[in-house]
Amino acid sequence: MTLLGNLIWLVFGGIFIFLHYAVSGVLLLLTIIGIPFAVQIFKLAVLSLWPFGKTIVDRGGGSGCLGVIMNILWLLLGGIWISIHHLVWAILLGITIVGLPFAKQHIKLAGLALVPFGKDIE
Repeated sequence: MTLLGNLIWLVFGGIFIFLHYAVSGVLLLLTIIGIPFAVQIFKLAVLSLWPFGKTIVDRGGGSGCLGVIMNILWLLLGGIWISIHHLVWAILLGITIVGLPFAKQHIKLAGLALVPFGKDIE
């Protein structure tokens, strides 16, 4: 089921989400300050390419004080808008029964987009 879900996801928009995140990550890599944020964007890119069957887990011990500061900066500089974007897609997809599994994946992406520092994808 996860393979079928991932293939449908990929064909109907997942590749575009992945490309958007990948290009954004590469652009952030061009700056010194943007490198930690680029790592988080690439985390979102990987999850947006093949989301079914993957889970988001908190790293043991947390990410410390720096992680909290980086999450606040992330949230203020665009994380809230990325998260809202995924939530809007989740609501639109959740209207239909067929779209419910895809809405769940957008909610997963929204959670990671809100505070990505200190989280891993398994």
